[in-house]
Amino acid sequence: MAEIIPLQRSPRPTPRDVEPLWRDALGDRLRRLRHERGERLADTAERAGVSPQYLSEIERGLKEPSSEMIAAVAGALDVTLIELTAAVVDDLRAQASERAAVGCRADFALAA
Repeated sequence: MAEIIPLQRSPRPTPRDVEPLWRDALGDRLRRLRHERGERLADTAERAGVSPQYLSEIERGLKEPSSEMIAAVAGALDVTLIELTAAVVDDLRAQASERAAVGCRADFALAA
């Protein structure tokens, strides 16, 4: 009689394994900039010419804003597109380094 061997399934990626989306990193950075200025969502949204609801959705990574919208929100926060883009890139690099470090620690733990 043949033995039944269960198939090994590859583990599903955890949120830590998944690379963040640009819109998530952008939204996080915009929210941090707004908080650093001590502003309410409505104040920044008004200066940018967008609704507070739309700005909230951008900050939460639910909307994929156009370049014009990003420029408007950046201007409302007194940062240039270059500064904003560089900050988002730095955030993404830091997250990638953290993910690599966590993966490396997990590899060493498995080897032990």
